[in-house]
Amino acid sequence: MKHVIILGDGMADFPLEELKGKTPLEAAQTPNLDRLAREGAGGRLKTVPSGMKPGSDVANLSILGYNPSVGYTGRGPLEAASLDITLEDDDIAFRCNLVTAADSTMVDYSAGHISSREGAVLINLLEDRLGGQGIRFYPGKSYRHILVVKEQLLEEGHGALDTTPPHDITGRIYQPYLPRGRGSQFINDLIIQSRVFLADQEVNEIRIDLGENPANMIWPWGEGRRPELEPFREKFGIKGALISGVDLLPGIARVIGLDVIEVPGATGYFDTDYEGKGLAAICGLKDHDLIYLHVEAPDEAGHAGNITEKLKAIERIDEYIAAPLIEARQQYPELRIALLPDHATPIPLQTHNSDPIPFVIWGSGIEADRMESYSEKEARNGRYRTRAGHKFMPLLLSRT
Repeated sequence: MKHVIILGDGMADFPLEELKGKTPLEAAQTPNLDRLAREGAGGRLKTVPSGMKPGSDVANLSILGYNPSVGYTGRGPLEAASLDITLEDDDIAFRCNLVTAADSTMVDYSAGHISSREGAVLINLLEDRLGGQGIRFYPGKSYRHILVVKEQLLEEGHGALDTTPPHDITGRIYQPYLPRGRGSQFINDLIIQSRVFLADQEVNEIRIDLGENPANMIWPWGEGRRPELEPFREKFGIKGALISGVDLLPGIARVIGLDVIEVPGATGYFDTDYEGKGLAAICGLKDHDLIYLHVEAPDEAGHAGNITEKLKAIERIDEYIAAPLIEARQQYPELRIALLPDHATPIPLQTHNSDPIPFVIWGSGIEADRMESYSEKEARNGRYRTRAGHKFMPLLLSRT
């Protein structure tokens, strides 16, 4: 049996007036996604356990079969793993965004989706200026980087350290969302120092001259220690691989022992190479039992409040990923395809929420249920009803 999971990050949404009361999944032209739903069986998944923040880290761990309430330690250490950063027992790893701030407002959580080259220049300059003595900065992709701090530097204060993802506060005054709790003063001092230092850097002066948002502040969040999770192959008895254009997913893959398939044109943005990802998944099935194919673009569109780009992302998943994978069943007769987002990123909210998400399983051994198309509403007709997210993987792999 071969398995492919098509994960359209943040695809689920709300009905929108601009789409005459339809969600983007309902409004998009998706003959192949609808075929998967019509010929397969589905339902809804609660990928974010009650009391946990609706992040892609929590939701994707859940879909991969790991209960986040048990093994999750934070997003930072998962992304650190994708960069082969070795964390010691007393290291706390943070995801570290390069952001754009103006006065007291979080203008842009991605600094205009700054290029990886420019981002690396700025993070390396921060390492030279603020690094050392238990502080380390590591460049990642685009605006997504890593900060590692020794635990002893975070001892002052009371209560658990609590941080907020910057994409949750775009357009808002950011002071009420600065880190709180133990160690927060240290992190807040780094934020202030970064803003003073980054303001005068040549990269940002050029970006401003070009009319682009400068990366004039860091925003650390998603803190945590090195996680210890059971290897995927031991847990489920199959060999898996993952395809993604962002650091988080390869980080999860490395922690649980999935292979990472690199696609040169995978950017983690609207311009990602959909066709390249689809072909890489088909090729990956030769040597793997399961391929986890992640597409970030619908989530980025949701954060931007961009309906047009969200529709395009969904339709490109349909054309360049779902269509060729359906055809691949001729090559792999015992093929199952699963289709789902990790969470919703509704256009009106411009951030994630914890609503159950629609999923479909199609292919070998799966009998059709009453779903007529792929959407949030139709998923309620699926025979699997609503399940906890970490129960999805055993369901997909079941022979019955």
